[in-house]
Amino acid sequence: MTLGVLLLLCTHVPAAAAQSPGKQLIEFGWDEPDPRFLREHIAEMQASPFDGCVFHVGYRKPDGSPGNFSWDLWGRRRFRASDLDSARADLVATRFGRFHENFLRVNVTPGDLDWFENHDAVMANLELAARLAKQSGCPGILFDVEQYKGKLFDYHAQTAEHPRTWDTLAVQVRKRGSEAMRAFERGYPGLTVFMTWAYSLPVNESIGYRKSFADGHNGLLVPFLDGMIAAASDSAVIVEGNELSYPFREPARFAAQADSMRRGALRYLADPARYARRVSIAFGTWLDYDWSHRGWDSHDPSKNYFSPAVFAVAVQAAFEHADRYVWIYSEQPRWWSPSGGPRALPAAYD
Repeated sequence: MTLGVLLLLCTHVPAAAAQSPGKQLIEFGWDEPDPRFLREHIAEMQASPFDGCVFHVGYRKPDGSPGNFSWDLWGRRRFRASDLDSARADLVATRFGRFHENFLRVNVTPGDLDWFENHDAVMANLELAARLAKQSGCPGILFDVEQYKGKLFDYHAQTAEHPRTWDTLAVQVRKRGSEAMRAFERGYPGLTVFMTWAYSLPVNESIGYRKSFADGHNGLLVPFLDGMIAAASDSAVIVEGNELSYPFREPARFAAQADSMRRGALRYLADPARYARRVSIAFGTWLDYDWSHRGWDSHDPSKNYFSPAVFAVAVQAAFEHADRYVWIYSEQPRWWSPSGGPRALPAAYD
């Protein structure tokens, strides 16, 4: 890859978010569980500092081999409810208790459809995912729009074989965004759609709006999100996860990003007033930030990019500037493992 009274930093806090008594801490990383792991290890997860996590769902392909629904649903295959029976049974059987803020992951993969192709299978799969989240008692969906495979939101990639103007393609992408949000809400009216990033990434790529969204790798995400917001019901919440805050260590950076997303971005949106009502600002921080270059020392954590003391400052600042959610991403350190307990995770971070 994402504790106290809600901060009324502006008039922006969505009504659905304001109903909660406090902030929530979510785990999302390479230790991402499936429903069977959740059921078998829920006691271990309840003992962690988190209120919930992101999880994925598997299924069996026609040849009996395993597949990952979370990674295969944005394509031409239309899944059946029965494909998820095993996952549903595990989730319904799990007594989540205090570990109740869990989000079913939905990716835009394989992402091999042109925006003008038939998307009926995709929309049916989104509805199916949302219904599973509702049946499982989850607040909603983790909608990961990172372009792991197909470059859905890259205007130049999308028009390489099928030349179209920005305006023509943006209208179609906005339509798909509206369809996606309506599909989610058919399965789960009033759900929370938690996005690791929303407008924050294309805004960042525009370098302070000095570049056109068409020239960014994620520019088409803007009309897609405009469509989602336009179609969202008055009880739905879309979370701006601000993945770009992964390396933030100084409170001032969280404050500046919060201000950018609450105020600075408004003039560039299709419906600023609706954005302010429906979007909830969150922050993600990456515990072992850039470990492949910087390393991760589980024996002497003072050597890490985020020492425990610095990490505490960053997480506290994230809480202070988020509306409801703060999420922690990690790759090498694991908060839980099949053998039970954390792995490569110094206790100081807990």
